[in-house]
Amino acid sequence: MVRIRIPEFSCLCPKTGQPDFATLELEYIPEQRCVELKSLKLYIWSFRNEGAFHEDVTNRILNDLATGLEPRFARLTARFNVRGGIWTTVVVEHRAPGWRAARPVELPPGEPAG
Repeated sequence: MVRIRIPEFSCLCPKTGQPDFATLELEYIPEQRCVELKSLKLYIWSFRNEGAFHEDVTNRILNDLATGLEPRFARLTARFNVRGGIWTTVVVEHRAPGWRAARPVELPPGEPAG
């Protein structure tokens, strides 16, 4: 599992032109390729002057990454800052055909600290 946190995502509201800010959290299980971080940064910056609805831009980013990386699994969570008194969190997922997640490992509770 690769986890990448991008705390400085920004785009523009397509209706008002005001900036929207979000923290993106990308989690993916690679197949053959991993994203190169500088390329990811430049790609994310490309949205700074673009008008985009929260749901659409989140889906577009994950679709582009899934197309380029062909991961077994990918999830993108976009936590947008408040706009008009409303917080928005958009979560989108991609799964490769036939891919199934491994069962979680159950660990016994640890000894109490003290």
